[in-house]
Order: sequence, then structure tokens, then C-alpha cells
Amino acid sequence: MRQTEHVVNLDRMPPDVRDRLQESYEPAEGNGDWLEPNTIHCGDARSLIPRIGPNSVALSVWSPPYFVGKEYERNLSFRDWQELLRKVIQLHFRIITPGGFLVINIADILCFKDEAMPRVSADVISRKKCPVTRDDVLKVLESHPGLDRRHIAAQLHCSEQTVDRRLNGNNIRGGKYETQTRVKIVGGLVEQWAERAGFYPYDRRIWVKDAAWENSRWASLSYRSVDEFEYLYFFWKPGVTKYDRSRLNRDEWRDWGSRGVWHFPSVRSNDDHEAKFPIELPLRTMRLLTDPGDLVLDPFLGSGTTAVAAVRSGRHYIGIEFCEKYVTLSERKVREERTKHADRSLWPE
Repeated sequence: MRQTEHVVNLDRMPPDVRDRLQESYEPAEGNGDWLEPNTIHCGDARSLIPRIGPNSVALSVWSPPYFVGKEYERNLSFRDWQELLRKVIQLHFRIITPGGFLVINIADILCFKDEAMPRVSADVISRKKCPVTRDDVLKVLESHPGLDRRHIAAQLHCSEQTVDRRLNGNNIRGGKYETQTRVKIVGGLVEQWAERAGFYPYDRRIWVKDAAWENSRWASLSYRSVDEFEYLYFFWKPGVTKYDRSRLNRDEWRDWGSRGVWHFPSVRSNDDHEAKFPIELPLRTMRLLTDPGDLVLDPFLGSGTTAVAAVRSGRHYIGIEFCEKYVTLSERKVREERTKHADRSLWPE
């Protein structure tokens, strides 16, 4: 498949919209040496997105770093993180087809350090501090190498959050003498960056996943809730949007196509990547918003889930991933998915 620019019928747009967007829909200058579809490209999304053909991507669906201390984002300051997302969103406007969508899966930052927040100790009445120490966790790992967080928590009769705190310092809300933490609402930032780029908020969905501590004896020492949902923000590029009820069957429209809340479990075993989303997330989004043969982008491909979903649903894809080891992982998963469907053609000519 060669990338081609989407044919834009400006005459179908209101005159004020047509005049305002005329320039962005004009063919881009250059030699047309665009990124090859159905390929995973290694590099920074900010450098590679400009190499995607203008008005060619029907849907970009992705989950960026959440700024929660994962290994692949440890070098990012909060300002760096904001600039990364702002720039990637800005670069999308040129490449999304008129009437197409940018869908961002993201969660609020639940433990955002705030120097200005007062250091006031809570008066905890009903529970004592969890006695599990880092040494306790290390002893379990020494006896049972390779045990995952859920099973370590079961061994120690504590929460998975406690295990993660003891091992990695993640999710630390701070104590009396530490920087206090609060929730940072991310949706307003994403909305602001998308609107500045030229997109319009079209929809938002909530993905309800299984709670991270569902199978443990975890209970909060505060009134803060368990982390058990994330957001999907749908942004629309002005243009004629195709609305086709035949993309889903009747039950699918009833159960999730027209529902603002999606229920499906998270990935319980992040054995090959720190933060994987389930294939159901990009698969539903593709089937709802695109047709077979359309081009889908994921500029933070990670373990390759979006590319696998594209192969499974008969869409073309472009994947961008910064870490070389994850490019290798994604390519392997795509090859395995293609092998499953080798006996039939998924993509229309």
C-alpha cells in the first residue's frame, strides 16, 4: 500500500469552515517520501509524524506516557511531558483525514507531587500502617524468582500497591515530611492542546477496567478511590464524517457502540512491557470510527497492540515507537497475528 492523500471535497463544507481550513487541505510540497504503511518505525514521534502523508490517517488511537514513573518516562520532567504531548497532538492535524479522528487514551495523574500542598498528617482511626517492608518483598522474590506483583501481594497479605511502593517507590502519596501528592486532572490539558491544534472535542468515553487491587485485601487509608478507570478522548478534524451503522451489529451498537462507558479487563500480566492496554480498546475504536482498508496510526506503539488490532480488523497501520526493543517486540506480535490470518485477505484492494 502506498500512502495517498485523502480527497477533500471542500464544497461540502460551510463557507467559513472552507475558508479557514483551505490552506491545511492543500497538497503538501515535497517528494512524497512518506513513512511506509504496515510498518513499525523506530524513532521519536515528533520527528516521524511529519513524514506521514497529509490527510491520510483516518484514525490515530494511542495511549501516551502517563507521567506516573514508568521506566520509559523517568527522564521526563512534568514540563517535558506536557511539551511531548502538546507537540504530538499539534502534528496530528495535518495528517488526519478531514472528518477523521484523534483518540487519546489517558488517565489522571493520581499521585502528582505538589510543593504547595500543605503537609498535614491524616488522623487515621480505623487502620494501622501496613507492616510489610521492602525486605519482606525481596525475601519473597528470592524464594520465588519471577513472581508477579499480584502473587507477591497474596503471599504477604497486602495490596499490589504496597508491593509496588516498597520495590519502586511508585504511587507514594508522601508523608508528613515529604512532598504531598494530589490528583492532577489531565483531561483539561489534552482538550486545550487539541483545540489549539485545530481539533474539536467530539466525544469522551470511560474505560472501566478491573481494579488494580481487585484480588487482594487492599483498603485505602484515605478517601481516595481505587484506580479502576481511564478516559478515551475523541477529537474531530473538521470535514465530512462517514457514519455507517453497518460497521457494528445490533448487539454491538447496543452494548458498547453507543455507550459512554466501556467495560473490559486490563492486561494483568505486563511481562514484556510496563504498560499495555488490552486489544479491545483499539479494536473497538477502529471498528466504530473506520472502515477496512483505512489507515490507522499509533505514535506510542509500545508492545504493538494497536498494530495487531489493525491486522485483526483489516485496517492498515503505521506504528511509531521510541524504544528499539519494543519495536522488535511489536514486529514479532504483528508477524504472529498475520500468520493467524494468512489464509484470507484482510485488506481490500
